[in-house]
Amino acid sequence: MTVESTAARKPRRSAGTKSAASAGAKRTSPAAKKSPGTTGAEPELVQLLTPEGKRVKDATYDPYVADITPDELRGLYRDMVLSRRFDAEATSLQRQGELGLWASMLGQEAAQIGSGRATRDDDYVFPTYREHGVAWCRGVDPTNLLGMFRGVNNGGWDPNTNNFHLYTIVIGSQTLHATGYAMGITKDGADSAVIAYFGDGASSQGDVAEAFTFSAVYNAPVVFFCQNNQWAISEPTEKQTRVPLYQRAQGFGFPGVRVDGNDVLACLAVTKWALERARSGEGPTLVEAYTYRMGAHTTSDDPTKYRADEERESWEAKDPILRLRTYLEASNHADEGFFAELEAESEALGKRVREVVRAMPDPDHFAIFENVYADGHALVDEERAQFAAYQASFADEGEGK
Repeated sequence: MTVESTAARKPRRSAGTKSAASAGAKRTSPAAKKSPGTTGAEPELVQLLTPEGKRVKDATYDPYVADITPDELRGLYRDMVLSRRFDAEATSLQRQGELGLWASMLGQEAAQIGSGRATRDDDYVFPTYREHGVAWCRGVDPTNLLGMFRGVNNGGWDPNTNNFHLYTIVIGSQTLHATGYAMGITKDGADSAVIAYFGDGASSQGDVAEAFTFSAVYNAPVVFFCQNNQWAISEPTEKQTRVPLYQRAQGFGFPGVRVDGNDVLACLAVTKWALERARSGEGPTLVEAYTYRMGAHTTSDDPTKYRADEERESWEAKDPILRLRTYLEASNHADEGFFAELEAESEALGKRVREVVRAMPDPDHFAIFENVYADGHALVDEERAQFAAYQASFADEGEGK
């Protein structure tokens, strides 16, 4: 798989398939207006790089990327390409029966890489279960992300090594954890910040509203980063809220901003701004990265049942990787040698991921009985014995008994 084909990867779909949502394929917020460099009505948002790869100015956020170098731009491109390749490899491994499930980040690379690269080493990150690009930025080995989805561990990495918490499956609960951690930072007198990731679907959870309340009241140094990919599984955003998601922050007393989630420069700049606010004692911020999930919610989902072809195709034209590549080439910041080297690196990453996953050892089947109680318990002992007999029955079958 080449870098170009990886960057332009599209979810497989039957030709001519239409969903029941076709009539509502083109949706805009009530406050929609034409964004710089785009065609058609789109929600108002912060944008520094248009879908056509043109750089546009923004007086508020330009200073946060004004000193970015060509090498750093190439680094952002490399991050997005390699994280997409890893994500594609994980999807393939699940289809081949090597993983039990996989939640793809396809299409959301700019939101994750831009925001991830805005963090400092001493900041703490609370992800959900789709933040593979953020994990990449935090230095977590991508193969460590796969153990949980293969069923061999409960996470695979030490959260304190990279200040990157374990993936959270309970929707929205990590926002409360992040808020509590941020309140602790304030009590410790540290100048670091916390960033919590969640999706548009999670924004409807009560835990998120509680996190907003506590963070505002205690002026906690936390950034709430919502990746609005338009669909909470099969539920569109307009079925969850009557106002743009970023505007919810106003009701809790802190600022919210909507950024083009397919623009890595804008995501980098806005997140830097929000984190600096947090570190300087100005409290929480809600960042809504307006992006799109180009693949399925997870590998158990079929988006063709609820999403229109036209909607997906319109967002593929805004692909975050192709957008930055166009800008790099037009600005003479990258040559064919760079892209060729990255293609080779992408192939090597894919190979390593496959080899590591297939070599992962099976877990200790009896580990589930450990740490259930502080001391021993008769019921646990009984269940352990029953499970041991059950396991032994497979060996007996193999011996023909």
